[in-house]
Amino acid sequence: MAQTYSGRKRIRKHFGHLREVAQMPNLIEVQKSSYDLFLNSGEGPAPTDGEGIQGVFQSVFPIKDFNETATLEFVRYELEPPKYDVEECQQRDMTYAAPLKVTLRLIVFEVDEDTGARSVKDIKEQDVFMGDMPLMTGYGTFVVNGTERVIVSQMHRSPGVFFDHDKGKTHSSGKLLFAARIIPYRGSWLDFEFDAKDIVFARIDRRRKLPVTTLLYALGLDQEEICDTFYDRVVYTRHGEGWAAPFDPERLKGVKPLHALVDADTGEVVAKAGDKLTPRKLKMLAEDGVKALLEPFEALYGRFIARDIINEETGAIYVEAGDELFEENVQALLDAGVTEFPTLDIDNVTVGPYIRNTMAADKSRNRDEALIEIYRVMRPGEPPTLEGARTLFDSLFFDSERYDLSAVGRVKMNMRLELDAPDTMRTLRREDILAVVKAMVDLRDGRGEVDDIDHLGNRRVRSVGELMENQYRVGLLRMERAIKERMSSVEIDTVMPQDLINAKPAAAAVREFFGSSQLSQFMDQTNPLSEVTHKRRLSALGPGGLTRERAGFEVRDVHPTHYGRMCPIETPEGPNIGLINSLASFARVNKYGFIETPYRRVVEGKVTDDVVYLSATEEMRYVIAQANAELTEDNRFVTELVSTRKGGEFMLNPRELIDFIDVSPKQLVSVAASLIPFLENDDANRALMGSNMQRQAVPLLKAEAPFVGTGIEEIVARDSGAAIAARRAGVIDQVDAMRIVVRVTADLKPGDPGVDIYRLRKFQRSNQNTCINQRPLVNVGDVVAKGDVIADGPSTDLGELALGKNVLVAFMPWMGYNYEDSILISERIVKDDVFTSIHIEEYEIMARDTKLGPEEITRDIPNVGEEALRNLDEAGIVYIGAEVGPGDILVGKITPKGESPMTPEEKLLRAIFGEKASDVRDTSLRMAPGDFGTVVEVRVFNRHGVDKDERAQQIEGEEIERLARDRDDELAILERNIYARLRALVLGKVAVKGPKGVKAGVAITGELLDSQLSRGQWWQLVLPDEADQAEVEALNAQYDAQKKALKARFDDKVEKVRRGDDLPPGVMKMVKVFIAVKRKLQPGDKMAGRHGNKGVISKVVPEEDMPFLEDGTPVDVVLNPLGVPSRMNVGQILETHMGWAARGLGRIVTESLE
Repeated sequence: MAQTYSGRKRIRKHFGHLREVAQMPNLIEVQKSSYDLFLNSGEGPAPTDGEGIQGVFQSVFPIKDFNETATLEFVRYELEPPKYDVEECQQRDMTYAAPLKVTLRLIVFEVDEDTGARSVKDIKEQDVFMGDMPLMTGYGTFVVNGTERVIVSQMHRSPGVFFDHDKGKTHSSGKLLFAARIIPYRGSWLDFEFDAKDIVFARIDRRRKLPVTTLLYALGLDQEEICDTFYDRVVYTRHGEGWAAPFDPERLKGVKPLHALVDADTGEVVAKAGDKLTPRKLKMLAEDGVKALLEPFEALYGRFIARDIINEETGAIYVEAGDELFEENVQALLDAGVTEFPTLDIDNVTVGPYIRNTMAADKSRNRDEALIEIYRVMRPGEPPTLEGARTLFDSLFFDSERYDLSAVGRVKMNMRLELDAPDTMRTLRREDILAVVKAMVDLRDGRGEVDDIDHLGNRRVRSVGELMENQYRVGLLRMERAIKERMSSVEIDTVMPQDLINAKPAAAAVREFFGSSQLSQFMDQTNPLSEVTHKRRLSALGPGGLTRERAGFEVRDVHPTHYGRMCPIETPEGPNIGLINSLASFARVNKYGFIETPYRRVVEGKVTDDVVYLSATEEMRYVIAQANAELTEDNRFVTELVSTRKGGEFMLNPRELIDFIDVSPKQLVSVAASLIPFLENDDANRALMGSNMQRQAVPLLKAEAPFVGTGIEEIVARDSGAAIAARRAGVIDQVDAMRIVVRVTADLKPGDPGVDIYRLRKFQRSNQNTCINQRPLVNVGDVVAKGDVIADGPSTDLGELALGKNVLVAFMPWMGYNYEDSILISERIVKDDVFTSIHIEEYEIMARDTKLGPEEITRDIPNVGEEALRNLDEAGIVYIGAEVGPGDILVGKITPKGESPMTPEEKLLRAIFGEKASDVRDTSLRMAPGDFGTVVEVRVFNRHGVDKDERAQQIEGEEIERLARDRDDELAILERNIYARLRALVLGKVAVKGPKGVKAGVAITGELLDSQLSRGQWWQLVLPDEADQAEVEALNAQYDAQKKALKARFDDKVEKVRRGDDLPPGVMKMVKVFIAVKRKLQPGDKMAGRHGNKGVISKVVPEEDMPFLEDGTPVDVVLNPLGVPSRMNVGQILETHMGWAARGLGRIVTESLE
């Protein structure tokens, strides 16, 4: 990060001895890149089909009507510039959004009734407005109805196939029952499971279970094909009194035969009964040329036939594939002249008869019966038809409209089942289902491993863009139904696309998502850290996720794959523990939604600076060393054996075997946890509290950077947007409390005025009522580089995050006042406003049009003395800067009240004054009891066409004046730049022609330009060289164009300021008053350190009574020493020592300087 040292940056001593290779990525990149991809508005590569809004439209369109005489096609979409900018939306309680315009094409066909051939009759194209699409602000938030919201990313199970078992809980014997589940991105779930009798069942969408063979029949397999898919064949041939079976050394390895093995060809005994058959012995037999072994007649009983055996003449079936053989049917087959018996290779040890047993238990026997059975399960109570059943089954898994595995699902499935289907194959195939059943049967036979569902390779992140995409798709599908109905009901030849479309469902889906989704949250804006953390949060809750009640211990637990991806420390205490996590500081989300973390590559024991990002699945194959492994000068490992991890296990490995090394020790924790100094000396439970409590720190009156930091402070301040960093390098042209004007010197594009104006936020209210106030750090004439901090915000000090204060702490008991974590503070802290903060309260009042007449905002309130009105102006609205207390009137308002019967006195008054004496009541806006403060801002909103009062006109005038000032500054800098460039162009040249008084052939000098001609006349000088003259003219055209653009922008803003406001129905006028409240520290307030050491203030003690150091300095805070040993957060002790050393050294340095 570029830095120019001019007192705007604190010089820090870095005590770490590890070199940081990788830069920490932008902390809110997760949000920004995801939404940019959705809108396809990023500067990145052009969107491929199927991503973002483009993908949603392409998946829903083209829409055909029911008899296919017309088609509505999607051509392109365009986001127009938003009507109001972010600031205006926040002030007017509007949503920051851009109008979405979609170009649609309606094609009408003519169908020949005889041949059924279709020909195009008419094509119409039209732009259709599809509602507003919310835009993300530069800091990863959305402004919805005037408040800032954050869309939290969601962790959910990745689409694909998962194998699992019930851990022996279902059956009393503790037998493991295996199960598999195919989870699509959208569509029906398909489950496979074993029951206690080892029969395999399938379930569709968690409905009633079906034998798996029913599903296989429905896929078009018959019994013989099923047998061949899952089993090998062994052919028994009749041989004398017994059977000759092929000799297979593999199957006989380690077996003790029950009877002697006899070679079928020679008749000699090759192995005695009870002898163990070793691999060596079997090899010898194979070399001796043994081809077949003689088996006794009974050996066939209990085996299963592998194919149907049918009488050729009569067509009678003797046995079907999968039938068991026993004495009667073997004899019958022999009588019929069958001498070869193909059987299934089932030995009940390495191959079990599960599929064959399932086939025997299945009632269905062919495809039609199976389809009907599936229809009965999916649509119970409806009479099944074969055609309906076939359509239903095909639409369940093989129709891309209804079923989508997504690219991720297909990739995961290919990896798990070792298939090679392309990414674009998003529906299931017959091969996939067979492969899943095979893999599950293999698990039951003891081959392969079950999956770990908490592994981060099996969980993925759905960020804003993806959540929004799903929501928008739902809206468009609702719209599609309406369009189809409308297409068939109207005269299709005469309508335009506009008439077919009602964009309300799509707009409503978006509004509903931002307004009421569980993942759309009111931004936590207490301080800059809480904003950043909120945007980096990962929630397992929400639609399509887990629920608190159902989530077990495993899901919440820390998993080895969290390393460098999700923080093991930062998570809420309470029912959400482990379900809401935080992204680790270096982690990023890849295009498939899996979290990746960076590593440095190690080549032959040497650590390189090549940084590679790995996902949890990729990481399993490599040996990875820790960041703090000792390295020599030339980046080689010092020790022979290095502590490493591979596949989630820790081990010592020789240095030659290491593939990667961590980039930084900070990479395994989140941003909040990495702000804790000496984190490694704290117990995890306390570090968790420390991380969470830093987010609750209220911005103080004067921020003070910590003596002991971790180096992340600067990054958080910059990325959160609290501190303002220069967008481009330049020179400070003007500075005041409200704005900074920079004359840009680098990155100038042609046609760019070269001015950056930074508007500072002054005393604005945050979502949590804390105060957002920015202060400039630069002076006129300062040179700034790109990325330099030019203004501080809330809780930042010289561009570093500053959540608290450096105070002198004593660990000692004090009269029992720090019992049970109570905290004792010195009166100096209250007196010097050390921990004082400003909070901004918003008061709002509306004047409505009632049945009895309009309410009125006025200073003229019945039965209220002049004293109570002292702070109000003529319009009845409080002045800015007025100090107000409980019950004070902020805005005077009267409401007409109903006619009540008049008393004689009232009649007399009415007769004398002819005026309705008091038919109004006082409904003014008053301060809440117990609140004191200062009015910092007043906003008046008027309905269109309602006359503005003096106060509204005054506010409007100030706003327009501010806009004019911005415009004038930009114009001045633009002129300065343009004329400097013009001067450089013409100086020293000869004029061919010029304004009055300049003869042809005169040399152009500085004196001529400055004293004889006005600036406007410079343009009239004509140069002899055509190229130079063309450049002058181009410059002039550019100057005019930019002046026009500035004026247009100014006029547009002024028009918006003057335009009336959109108020709720029945409201004539609305006034908002913002009051700044100063809150001092008092007993009962909570204080905390960064190490989870929290407590409540019990007493404020005069300075003279506080414990003191040997030089007489009284301490500021007294903490209980017993709060340290049992909590095991020793980091706080180390921090106090380090802080004291830093302060002591600082004092020595300043004294010596003086």
